[in-house]
Amino acid sequence: MNSHWHEQLTRIAASDPALLRHIARGIEKESLRVGGDGLLASTPHPAELGSALTHHSITTDYSEALMEFITPVSTGIEDTLNTLEDIHSFVYEHLGAERLWSASMPCIVAGDAGIPVARYGSSNSGRMKTVYRYGLGHRYGRMMQAIAGVHYNFSMPDDYWAAAYEADAASESLQDYVTGRYLGLIRNFHRWSWLLIYLFGASPAVCASFMRGRGEHHLQPFDAEGNSLHLPYATALRMGDLGYNSSAQKSLRVCYNSLDNYLATLTEAILTPHPEYAAYQGQENGEYMQLNDSLLQIENEFYSTIRPKRPGQAGETALTALHDRGVEYIEVRCVDVSPFEPLGISASQIRFIDAFLVYCLTQDSPACDEDQQRRQAANLSDVVNRGREPGLQLQDTSGERDLGDWGEELLDAIAVSAALLDGAHGGSAYADAVEAQRRKVRGDDELPSARVLREMREQGLPYYRFALNYSNQWAEHFRARPLQGQVRNDLLDETQASMARQRAIEEADSVSFEQYLAAYYDQYKAIRTGD
Repeated sequence: MNSHWHEQLTRIAASDPALLRHIARGIEKESLRVGGDGLLASTPHPAELGSALTHHSITTDYSEALMEFITPVSTGIEDTLNTLEDIHSFVYEHLGAERLWSASMPCIVAGDAGIPVARYGSSNSGRMKTVYRYGLGHRYGRMMQAIAGVHYNFSMPDDYWAAAYEADAASESLQDYVTGRYLGLIRNFHRWSWLLIYLFGASPAVCASFMRGRGEHHLQPFDAEGNSLHLPYATALRMGDLGYNSSAQKSLRVCYNSLDNYLATLTEAILTPHPEYAAYQGQENGEYMQLNDSLLQIENEFYSTIRPKRPGQAGETALTALHDRGVEYIEVRCVDVSPFEPLGISASQIRFIDAFLVYCLTQDSPACDEDQQRRQAANLSDVVNRGREPGLQLQDTSGERDLGDWGEELLDAIAVSAALLDGAHGGSAYADAVEAQRRKVRGDDELPSARVLREMREQGLPYYRFALNYSNQWAEHFRARPLQGQVRNDLLDETQASMARQRAIEEADSVSFEQYLAAYYDQYKAIRTGD
């Protein structure tokens, strides 16, 4: 734990005890809309919730039925969770008999045709979002567009970066220094993210309808009726081959050793035609089938457990924002929605993730190579599919290691980062969060994935009924929760403002969709040529 950057952070935090209180975070939480029978909702996004294209807090993701709730950037964990709870309560005022699905893997689905693609209006930007989703449906199947997750955004305070930059007497610009450090965090995250998936994975089973018509698979029947499928030691099937993975993307070697390499790899994947996707050229029912026939339509199609991020301007690609202004924060994307929490995530879990990310940031982070990427992919796959298997061995640089022993070692180190955070905030909440996870590694507490299967087994429930019961429980929780008048008024105002913003965008369009797309992709070409 005696890395240069950890010792540096210790000194910086000692000179400014309040600094680590200003770590910023935001949550993007996805939830399917379902009926009381557990079937996916076929209704449009509720008009009372405003424009899914422009609403700051309530939108949709890949499917029209997959809602996404977004919290603003905040330095307070309880503030973030209170905001997320307010959004849920407001949404429930407008859902009627529908409710929000409580888990990551979907409810009962009637094949691709039963999963509506999200719609965003007639503007060029809205149409692009919809066509992109049509492309995903053709390439991977729409079933994947019904999977939900929690995305966790994290950034260190500006004062920390200024102090670290000065202490390191860095020769590059502050922007490049910050970018390089965040990329180091990402490389370490890939080394150890299996621990997050092991501790918080909550998708060891799926409804059998999810696999219908998908060909051969490696799942086993959970019940005699065949209503549910599972793997007995799985943790997070969402993060494996059933989720956002593709054989085509497995050929993509994305490197985080430098921003230039990251940008170049994704840019080439966006601009280079992929023969397999040429079959989806043209239109279907008057709409484009995809944005392009390349390996990636846009950078968001590259599915990773973590992403470097920089907010973009209107019409700007995410890669252009990174190219021009560097990395501002990171987005963790491997967190399952917990059916056991009304919000899908808890304050203790957030504190642990914070401590884990601070640890990743402050440890030495050697450049990654293909051999390391292979080991990391193998560890991820093993933990996803059989993480609770007794005696499971993972691959480290020095050879095989017992998951439990490695987990304990990582927790010892993460606890030191937690102590720094507790020093800033007072109390022991971060240390307690680490100890809660240590009990899981030692087998003293249940992992969420084990609890899912245990409750299904003890209550004689198929997966969809298990998740529906929790969906009903949390629906009652939010419907009974009083929403403060000012909060409701603010969300009602945002609903109206979002619709006005969408109308303004539609009215401002002055070029054809084809011209809009050409200008959009010109940005990738500029990155490739260095313009």
